[in-house]
Amino acid sequence: MRILLDTHVWLWWNSEPNRLSPTTLEMIGDVENEVYLSAASVLELAIKARIGKLPLPEPVNEYVAKRIIKDEIRELPIRYTHAAVVQGLPLTHRDPFDLLLIAQSQHENLTLLTADTKILAYAGNMIDARHSI
Repeated sequence: MRILLDTHVWLWWNSEPNRLSPTTLEMIGDVENEVYLSAASVLELAIKARIGKLPLPEPVNEYVAKRIIKDEIRELPIRYTHAAVVQGLPLTHRDPFDLLLIAQSQHENLTLLTADTKILAYAGNMIDARHSI
């Protein structure tokens, strides 16, 4: 399976795995799966860290680099074709980072793991990553 992690899912994987369902944890940890983190997520992390909304133990570039290497997460660059797909998406969700992740998942035929109910409402292969209590 080819999986794209929403930004918060990647953060939870690294810091609060109990927030993710056992199935999600299994999917991300399965070496048979190709797991991706988008450059859009890294941009989102950098902006939130810069404005003080995301405290991280180290600069974003180091934080991300160490963890994608350790977990064998693949990088997904942003291409103009991904950005262009956003034009055809319904604007039920207005977050530009999330719209780009939806577009990337659709264009690259990736399963998007997310806990965002607005994202889950979009067409495509989306899986609710939340741990149900």
